[in-house]
Amino acid sequence: MLSRVRRRRETGLPVAILALLLPGCSSIGDFGRLQQPVVTDNIHAWVGQEAAVHAGAPISLDSLTEDERTLRDLAFPLIEPPYDRVRWDAVLYEYGQKREFQRELWTVDPSAYYRHLLAANYRSTAGRYNKLIDDMRNDTVRIGPFFDMARRVAELDRRRAASMGHLPDLSPADRFNAQARMGENSLTAAWVQNSLTQRCAGYRFALDHLVAAEPDNAAAQADIALAHLRQEIAANPLVPAPRLAAAGQPPAVVK
Repeated sequence: MLSRVRRRRETGLPVAILALLLPGCSSIGDFGRLQQPVVTDNIHAWVGQEAAVHAGAPISLDSLTEDERTLRDLAFPLIEPPYDRVRWDAVLYEYGQKREFQRELWTVDPSAYYRHLLAANYRSTAGRYNKLIDDMRNDTVRIGPFFDMARRVAELDRRRAASMGHLPDLSPADRFNAQARMGENSLTAAWVQNSLTQRCAGYRFALDHLVAAEPDNAAAQADIALAHLRQEIAANPLVPAPRLAAAGQPPAVVK
């Protein structure tokens, strides 16, 4: 089953995508977003599948609900490194076509963000601080919508799990796919929460090293932005249970 899913993810790029990957073309439009011709409803369906594969959990063959699709769309910017957002081949990353990229998403390296910040061609110290501040603020505004949707999906999964106990005629395949989907949803939320922890560590590392190497008054603004990011994370305590999720149970939500 996993091999079939992976083949679907790694083949069959739409013609519009391939056209935009030709020299001189770009998949990136305004504000670092993908251009509309290359966006499909299930562009980020692989996020839940990847979360399940990484945890050794099963993958569901059921279609995504609108809420489940939105959950994955909101999750992607919070698991994708900020420095990978604007790139000529970003569409391949959005669609999960590059396996090495997905492996890198699970790598814990707090110094990576700082290295990319130094490698960028900024003409002044202020440029690096502004980039750091912008990335932290962007993450801060994304957190609320994601966790609102995660709580909504978790509640629907709790109802689904309860209703399945009263459906004796449900086939084993249907029951399996429903349980696997609940696991994917839970593990997607767990992935985002883990990613946010890593991001904060990376931002802290970058800010500390910038202060030492290139001191600037903007450091105080960056410190405030990081504090606001951490506050927003703390205000949205979604606590998934990966082991239960692998068995098809809904996530636990701290209210």
